[in-house]
Amino acid sequence: MLQIRCKNNNKTKSFPEGTSLLDVWQEFADDIKLPYPVVSAKVNNVSQGLKFRLYQNRDVEFIDASDGSGRRVYARSLCFVLYKATNDVFPGSKLFIEHPLSRGIYCNFKKKDNAPLTDNDVTKICQRMHEIIDADMPFRRTEATLEEAVRVFTERGFSDKVKLLETSGQVYTYYYTLGDTIDYYYGPLVPSAGYLKVWGLERYHDGMLLRVPDKNNPSVLAEKVDQPRTFEVFAEKVRWDIIMHLSNAGGVNKAILKGYASELIQVSEALQEKKIVKIAEEIDARFHREKDPIRLVLITGPSSSGKSTFCKRLSVQLLACGLRPYSFSTDDYFVNRLDTPKLPNGQYDFDNIETVDYKLLGEHLSRLMKGETVEVPEYNFVTGKREYNGKKMRLSNDSILIIEGIHALNPLLTQQVPDSAKYKIYISALTSISLDDHNWIPTEDNRLLRRIIRDYNKGAYTARETISQWKSVCEAEDQWIFPFQETADVMFNSALNIEFAVLRTHAEIILASVPKNCPEYAEAHRLLRFIHYFLPISDKEIPPTSIMREFVGGSSFKY
Repeated sequence: MLQIRCKNNNKTKSFPEGTSLLDVWQEFADDIKLPYPVVSAKVNNVSQGLKFRLYQNRDVEFIDASDGSGRRVYARSLCFVLYKATNDVFPGSKLFIEHPLSRGIYCNFKKKDNAPLTDNDVTKICQRMHEIIDADMPFRRTEATLEEAVRVFTERGFSDKVKLLETSGQVYTYYYTLGDTIDYYYGPLVPSAGYLKVWGLERYHDGMLLRVPDKNNPSVLAEKVDQPRTFEVFAEKVRWDIIMHLSNAGGVNKAILKGYASELIQVSEALQEKKIVKIAEEIDARFHREKDPIRLVLITGPSSSGKSTFCKRLSVQLLACGLRPYSFSTDDYFVNRLDTPKLPNGQYDFDNIETVDYKLLGEHLSRLMKGETVEVPEYNFVTGKREYNGKKMRLSNDSILIIEGIHALNPLLTQQVPDSAKYKIYISALTSISLDDHNWIPTEDNRLLRRIIRDYNKGAYTARETISQWKSVCEAEDQWIFPFQETADVMFNSALNIEFAVLRTHAEIILASVPKNCPEYAEAHRLLRFIHYFLPISDKEIPPTSIMREFVGGSSFKY
């Protein structure tokens, strides 16, 4: 008999070898009060589906869709239902599950005859999804040799999955079936389609938006937020990925094996530099226009998007245009530490806009725009107080101010400066590359890997500490950054196609240091498993001015 300890209630019970997690849950269910239905579990801090069978003593924690791991299991399962529905209604069609958008998942869909997608088409697909879910079709997991899996997917024309598996280095793998439909997913699914009660599907731009449960309340759909600018940035990146034949991990791996890694790095960096030059030229043109010239550039983005390096590269290009950029720090306008707002747990809320004396900042910016001299404060981080030490600033005729930070696009920060004098930039790692056509890579994973590596290299935090802080980081972004991203004049995508291959060489040893007996191991294990789909390459050919250098080290910029 096995001894299974349930971490939800800290009770231990005996079970026969081979017992499924679903059976374990049924035994413990009456003693566990979860706010939402159980969708998966963590076994020794590793995410597993409820059909997973136990053959050794284990710690088990059951989770619902309010947990990050549970949300991924739910969304992944929903994507399989969508794929089966599209395949049933439109045989020979192609579904591309591309990226998170508008608090859902954007999916591109191509019918066999290349006819445009209509509202009626989406209605038919939606109806078939309802039928699959109402029938409570089971998801079945089949373990197979790599050769067998490759044969199965080759027969079905899944070249994306074949490339991924052939370059994975695995001996054994697995695939899933739903009815007569076969697919591959790199993480667990719910036991059956009947678990998927909350979802939506609608036509969105040229494709479909698969709507998923709200992360704070999975019993309802996440409220849709239209993101036309974000969509266009993703679409532009996808177009380039198709041109370069690098829309998925298998394609990247094949290019690496053929010796094209250097070329991929060069092209990716060139595309980013081209974009930065274009932004600088637009700023220069608007700076010199007679009516409403801009004098202030605002740059924001979520954690680890590459804001600092982007700001420096943009400054170089502005200098090349004949402008004199000045970086203006909002840190010096922090309120005294004792006046900093606090979180419900009593800790200081340093992400809150009220940590900045934005009224004083706005006044100073307004005066600088008028050509006046301003004595700017300096914040003493030791004493936690703002000081005046005789530091004065005055702008020349060719000067332009740059503010980079979490609140840069928040209107409160620069409310005393007319909108016509501002140029707003939003930057993020909007990952467009996927593992295969049905396994997308969340942009958060890209940024989290960057942050883990940077924190470790700087000696600031261990991987475990960075992972433990990530949830609160994302919550702050939801409140203070994302609501303003669509107000930007331009969006810049800092993600590189070759990035995960480079990050792998740095992340492996760092993630491997996370102890197995801590909660953060679940995320470390997931990231390790995901990044192993990419063949590793050295960062030696990454330019010293690259945004990548902000995270892996070796930048020529001073931060």
